[in-house]
Amino acid sequence: MRVTLDLGDVVFGAHRDLEVDTAVLCETCEGGGCQPGTGPATCDICHGSGHVQRTVRSLIGNVVTSAPCGTCQGYGTTIPYPCATCQGQGRVRARRTVSVDIPAGVETGLRLQLPGSGEVGPAGGPHGDLYLEITVEPHEVFSRDGDDLLATLDVSMSDAILGTTTRIDSLDGPVDLELRAGVQGGDILTIKGRGITPLRGSQRGDLRIGVHVVTPTRLDHKERALIEEFATRTKAPSPKLAEFQQGLFAKLRDRFRNG
Repeated sequence: MRVTLDLGDVVFGAHRDLEVDTAVLCETCEGGGCQPGTGPATCDICHGSGHVQRTVRSLIGNVVTSAPCGTCQGYGTTIPYPCATCQGQGRVRARRTVSVDIPAGVETGLRLQLPGSGEVGPAGGPHGDLYLEITVEPHEVFSRDGDDLLATLDVSMSDAILGTTTRIDSLDGPVDLELRAGVQGGDILTIKGRGITPLRGSQRGDLRIGVHVVTPTRLDHKERALIEEFATRTKAPSPKLAEFQQGLFAKLRDRFRNG
């Protein structure tokens, strides 16, 4: 079965009650395949051995082969009076609920094996296994990098210059984030322990936030005058060519990987 999770389920783990269309034990015959009050009979062809032998003449002499009995399918017994509910199979198709605790740290493509949660075997045989294939839906804000969570924070030019404290909504709930004065676009802010719990471990990863400084595109006359006065006072150098940049998001990606 395929199970679809969101990123919050990956961080904290999840419980699911899955409806499974499967084979279950026939309640009428309790898996025996016989009508109540009757029982199986010894196969007349193989005499209960479950296999038959054949002798074939060849150039090197007689060759004896053994094969499963075609009459009893290798069971050694036949059912003279099959159960009317399951037609002698000992199992019927039905829907049942399987409760699953999915651990934190899973990822798309991972397969979870649930021993004994599959179909019951023919004639009341043991249950098989149920395999779950995990699919994680993309999140609008956060993405995953190993055990870390990545996000981008839009910061106004004034907040980047002066610094500020803001509150963001992490998957754990609100968390306060301090921006130092002079923070640069592409800087990475790390919040420890707000990432993903690994599948085989207990130490959570981090939440890493890339800063994106937003430059205003529309200024009124007063705002423009203030910016011009600021530029005059700071005497910033003229624009010049610098080291090649691959763009903000490529820069953020590289810093996420190497930071």
